[in-house]
Amino acid sequence: MKILGIDPGLDRTGWAVLEKDGAAPPRLAVSGLIHTPKNTPLEKRLATIFDELSDLIRTNSPDEAAIEEVFFSKRADTQANTTHARGVILLACEKGGVPISSYNPKVIKKTISGSGSAEKKQMQRMVQLTLNLVSVPEPDDVADAMAAALCHLRLAPLARAVAKAKAKMGIA
Repeated sequence: MKILGIDPGLDRTGWAVLEKDGAAPPRLAVSGLIHTPKNTPLEKRLATIFDELSDLIRTNSPDEAAIEEVFFSKRADTQANTTHARGVILLACEKGGVPISSYNPKVIKKTISGSGSAEKKQMQRMVQLTLNLVSVPEPDDVADAMAAALCHLRLAPLARAVAKAKAKMGIA
């Protein structure tokens, strides 16, 4: 199974593809950063994110995707830009036929580190240990994408089992 993890942002969108085969630990297949220059018009920046992510989906054929939800901050302009980027990311996944699950940053942190208030450095170190990486993943946008994918690998099987049980019992 291949999982595409995504940390959305207009300036920097981190991404990572993790592979998981049976009981073997997950491994990092490939990761990177989509960067759009600040002096570029919004529509061109969004098109770049869409095009690069669409190419990434075609090239890597992920089975599912996990995206970090937008964290509400005090800066409305940053939040709006991240929301725009998240929209084209969702569109690229939909057009690419990749089911996507969204995870709250606190859920990702708790799932990976055991604490919903884990610091960036702690999260990067836990991702490094979990994926058996030589060094701490950087930049943090890419590490966050890896964490989102790891979170999905841990939580999605339970969500699928619950949905299956509910369907079997006739519960919506």
